[in-house]
Amino acid sequence: MSGVVSFTQMKDGAAEDYELLGRIEAEEMKAFPDRVLGWLRTMEDSAGYQISRLDHSLQAATRAHRAGEDEETVVCVLLHDIGDYLAPANHSEVAAAVLRPYVSDKNYWIVKHHGVFQGFYYFHHVGMDRHARERWKDHPHYQATVDFCENYDQCSFDPDYDSLSLEFFEPMVRRVLDESHLNSWA
Repeated sequence: MSGVVSFTQMKDGAAEDYELLGRIEAEEMKAFPDRVLGWLRTMEDSAGYQISRLDHSLQAATRAHRAGEDEETVVCVLLHDIGDYLAPANHSEVAAAVLRPYVSDKNYWIVKHHGVFQGFYYFHHVGMDRHARERWKDHPHYQATVDFCENYDQCSFDPDYDSLSLEFFEPMVRRVLDESHLNSWA
């Protein structure tokens, strides 16, 4: 068998086809942390802020690390905006979907909803409801998401902050996104 499947419709596939695809997917899973780190490296533009989106992510993660957050949380803070390029209208949901198989329900929920919670700081300036987050006020992760935005996201646009490097966080990203940590969310 060559390096491609024999079928043109999945229902016609043979065991050998799916074994091949399984081997290819295993290689993709091993390379996933590299791909995510590559996405971070593409965030060098400022998008109008005083610092780049990458610097924002590094600054936020540095704050979380220095506050003593666990490694999974630090990685979630680092990656919370990776959906910006692919889906600016729902970047939080995209970032959360990328992280979901690897992180706790709490961190998934925080990343998924941080965009609306972050709106508390600016929605009223753009004709939106700054209190939109209140629809989740009774959710068990509501306060953790408020704290995430207050302590790590909204305050991490300072060009004078001494952030740790991406290389510092790289081993953490690799550990959290390791395929052996996949959870059973599906």
